[in-house]
Amino acid sequence: MTSRIDQDQVQHVASLAKLSLDDNQLKYFTTQLDDIIGLFETLSEVDTDGIKPTSSVSDQINVMREDVADNWGQRDALLANAPEAEDGYIKVPVIIDESEDED
Repeated sequence: MTSRIDQDQVQHVASLAKLSLDDNQLKYFTTQLDDIIGLFETLSEVDTDGIKPTSSVSDQINVMREDVADNWGQRDALLANAPEAEDGYIKVPVIIDESEDED
């Protein structure tokens, strides 16, 4: 059986995800991911001739509504839950204060 994914590829993906894997974990995940890829490859063996493409597996249909703001009477109740509010808005702390920059 040929491997569909190797440890270098798994290590690369782990580093992209900022994960540190020891040798045992690297071997375990390489084997596990190779098995998962193998399962997906079996799908190519399924005869799908004459089968219509499916865009959804559910008979549920999205019911879209017009994007209209309502229930503004709840605004005061929502602002009452905020740690600090001012002039009808939630007040948040300054993250980047550029007022002290001298240009």
